[in-house]
Amino acid sequence: MKILICMSLISLLLVSCFKEEPSNSECDIIDAWVEGEELKAYFYNDADMRIENIPSGDQKIVFTVRSVNGLPPMALHLNMTSGAISNPVNGSVQDFSKGPVIYTVTSEDGQWHRQYTVSFTKVVTPPKFNFEHYKLEEPKNKYYMWYEVADDGTQNEQIWATGNAGFIIAKPNASADAYPTTPDVNGYEGSCVQLTTRDTGKWGKTFGKPIAAGNLFFGEFDSQYAITNTLWTTKMGIPFTEEPLKVTGYYKYKAGPEFTDKNGNVIAGRIDEPSIYSVLYRNQNAAGEKVVLHGDDVLTSDLIVSIAQVASLPETDEWKPFEMVFVNKAPIDATILADRGYNLALVFSSSKTGDTFEGAVGSTLCVDKVEITLKK
Repeated sequence: MKILICMSLISLLLVSCFKEEPSNSECDIIDAWVEGEELKAYFYNDADMRIENIPSGDQKIVFTVRSVNGLPPMALHLNMTSGAISNPVNGSVQDFSKGPVIYTVTSEDGQWHRQYTVSFTKVVTPPKFNFEHYKLEEPKNKYYMWYEVADDGTQNEQIWATGNAGFIIAKPNASADAYPTTPDVNGYEGSCVQLTTRDTGKWGKTFGKPIAAGNLFFGEFDSQYAITNTLWTTKMGIPFTEEPLKVTGYYKYKAGPEFTDKNGNVIAGRIDEPSIYSVLYRNQNAAGEKVVLHGDDVLTSDLIVSIAQVASLPETDEWKPFEMVFVNKAPIDATILADRGYNLALVFSSSKTGDTFEGAVGSTLCVDKVEITLKK
């Protein structure tokens, strides 16, 4: 009898434990992909059929295809956080040729949901950038982002990225104009982009990241590494189908008054410098897997085939031209280039060593009228 009572008590305890276990409240899409031999012809390469490790802050998922015209309906497969469900249903067939499809992901406990915009598009990168198109990032509306406008009027938000999404962690109450990367209506012609090295306040001192350099680059910013590995926050480069020969533009620069090291100590006599460079690199490894360079290897990777850097950018209150010419480190394969097998990284920063948190608060680099000269 005692044994039966004990077993009953144990059963009740186990049931109680199961009942008390909370449901998952996360509602993220982690990976998204399409599959099937019949679909490969619509993509530049097989790696473009899958988007992995989607940052938790992203709510736009963009697949790049050769053409949207004639794109057949297809099933989108999703890897979501445990227990989450989607509407439309995961794996259901959708017609993406008619435009983006909104996916609503609901957490296992039913208390949270997030909307993702999934689209398939042919991305064409223009060779000229005037920085006239910018807006507050959605849905937070806390900081600025830049986009390009195609000839048909569509907005392309997949070219430019900044570190503004990381700065919000350090100073969530800062105004949009107090972020490291902001617009300035007093450009060389019209508006320009202004990059300013900012103090990250108490948060920066706590985590050993006392400054945030203003930056603008081709690629994506992944905020999930903002604390653990800041060099991996910058996913450098976008697929490019033309061979670049040089990059030109106009700049203004003023160094901040005090250069500090990563511990916030002033280094007497050292003057801050800006940085402008560009890199063309293979975006797939030998196994055909997608590769992206980050802040720690964008200038050193063996996948780099061509590189351009501005040697010197003296301080100036007036707009001055800059030019950097690409120097090839390896042959550029025309077939691979046409199939978007190379990424082009183009980077601007207000502090050259800002990625290691060394620089001067207040250093300001303004850039305008940037043009990439392409091989004909």
